[in-house]
Amino acid sequence: MTNEHWNDEANHRLVALESRLSHHEIMAEELSEVVAQQARTIDMLMAEVRRLRERLGEAEAGLPGSLQDEKPPPHY
Repeated sequence: MTNEHWNDEANHRLVALESRLSHHEIMAEELSEVVAQQARTIDMLMAEVRRLRERLGEAEAGLPGSLQDEKPPPHY
C-alpha cells in the first residue's frame, strides 16, 4: 500500500466519520427538542389533572353521603 493510497483512504474514512458525527449531532438536537416539548406537555397535563381532581373533590363534597352509605331500595 502506497503512502498516497493510505492518505486517500484515511481521508475518505475521516470524511465519513465527520458526516456521521454531523448526522448524530442533528439527531441529538432534534430529540432534545422533542423531549423538551413532551416535558411541557406533561407539565400542562399534570396541571389539568390537578385541577380536575380539585373539581371532582368539590363536586363529591357537595353530594349527600357516599353511595355506600345509601340503603338499598325496599324491593331488595
